[in-house]
Amino acid sequence: MIYSLPLLSVILGYLAALILKPTNRKNLKLLLAFSGSFLLSLTVMHLLPEVYESVAHAHEGHGHEHGHNHNSPIGIFIMGGIIFQIILEYFSKGAEHGHVHGSGHDHSHSHSSSMPWLLFISLCTHALLEGMPVTHHHDLAWGIAIHHFPIAIILTAFFINSGLSKTAIFLFMLAFAVMTPLGTLVSGNLEFISHYYTEISAVVVGILFHISSTIIFESSEGHKFNMAKLLVIILGIIMAYFL
Repeated sequence: MIYSLPLLSVILGYLAALILKPTNRKNLKLLLAFSGSFLLSLTVMHLLPEVYESVAHAHEGHGHEHGHNHNSPIGIFIMGGIIFQIILEYFSKGAEHGHVHGSGHDHSHSHSSSMPWLLFISLCTHALLEGMPVTHHHDLAWGIAIHHFPIAIILTAFFINSGLSKTAIFLFMLAFAVMTPLGTLVSGNLEFISHYYTEISAVVVGILFHISSTIIFESSEGHKFNMAKLLVIILGIIMAYFL
């Protein structure tokens, strides 16, 4: 389940874009707002407390006294995750939160039909890292799946409009779909990664913080929240709470 959910969501998004050719951007933005809210809530309610708890247990195990440790490096790793995501977005043009360069209306056809390698590498790196905490935190697979579904629709539509070949689009989306389950698999089986699980999770917390909050604000025109937007955001929070 933890491997299949993120994989299937990208494939379903890809197929939805091919078959349905969705043109209603308002509905996609509502779906994005819901996914951002759900992902942010999962991060804040489940992943973040777990990261700090494991640090507390590690300190107890090393015989540290109870109390506030203001020098905990976990905060640095979280901030590092935010900065790392900003760097990734410099190359991916914000594809992780559905804001692809020109959303398919980019008229620079000089290189539009060639494989966008920087976008590909950035997105795959992001998806791979997202999958790592899923090993210990299975609920996160739902959050990533819901997050990747509208992104896959927007990406596929963007690539079609960019004149990328059907084969290239299929291979790109397949690689993107595989990356999150691969991150989960690697995290659960490589001793080096499981040894630094807390630090990696903290970096992912930073990445998810940045992405989900950006999605929530970017999915609203002029940063104005209408009633539908507010309702799907509240729904996302409630669903994440009960997971």
